[in-house]
Amino acid sequence: MVDIDLHSAHRRLGATNPLIQCITNTVVQQFSANVLLAVGAAPAMLDHEADAAQFTQISSGLLVNFGTATSHQFLAADAAIEAATTHSKPWVLDPVSIGAADYRTTRIRRAAAARPTAIRGNASEIAALAGFGLGGRGVDSTDEVDAVLPAAAHLAATTGAIVAVSGPVDAIVAHIDGADQVVRIHGGHALMPLVIGTGCSLGAVTAAYLASTAEATASARLSAVVAAHAHFAVAGARAGQSAKGPGSYSLEFLDALHALTADELAQARLETGTVEGAAS
Repeated sequence: MVDIDLHSAHRRLGATNPLIQCITNTVVQQFSANVLLAVGAAPAMLDHEADAAQFTQISSGLLVNFGTATSHQFLAADAAIEAATTHSKPWVLDPVSIGAADYRTTRIRRAAAARPTAIRGNASEIAALAGFGLGGRGVDSTDEVDAVLPAAAHLAATTGAIVAVSGPVDAIVAHIDGADQVVRIHGGHALMPLVIGTGCSLGAVTAAYLASTAEATASARLSAVVAAHAHFAVAGARAGQSAKGPGSYSLEFLDALHALTADELAQARLETGTVEGAAS
């Protein structure tokens, strides 16, 4: 199994201060920007087709999230994805609401075919993108994380991406050396799903951790994606200790993300293993 070094991942993120270009859901742009700043990255919500590709060349990493996509964003994503591929920039696809509408689904599948570095979504979105489900209810999942791990493994094998499935216990799946590796991450809090942007901003932080990783191997990328999710899991649990509801949780969560140290991140509860019955 791959050695997951959370301590080093956190230190690299702080040292590199990666610039993350976000073509993302308009509902969560400000929250995602604040989250990136809190973890030690720099946000850039630049999503117009006229200059998206040029900016991708100077960015450290890219997030593509079609949550409330406009025509400009679809075109910007096409250009930015091509630039990221050409210039070897890590990029993350968040397949928000795949299956909810035909055109959205077609565009998400087109993006996935461009071989993202990582794909992050809830269980229903991952199953649908892999071709083993219909999607969720809007941004909500109607599937359980463990039930879709074979689909996630299939998606990882066919796209080359590290596939992250969000839920009460997150699961990160990677196809490495012929095996379907899975890392489960415990933490978070029940109030997390009640704050708009926690999932979408996790995609941005995943791009930041990937961008701060010097190696381009599948093992290094798996470690980076796990680190991003562990950062959220530990900070999310801590925020829940003092929050009184969704409003205060949002503020406590940003503070917890910012305050989390490398030593504290290294204490995240992880479980490693392999995916049984991977879909073919």
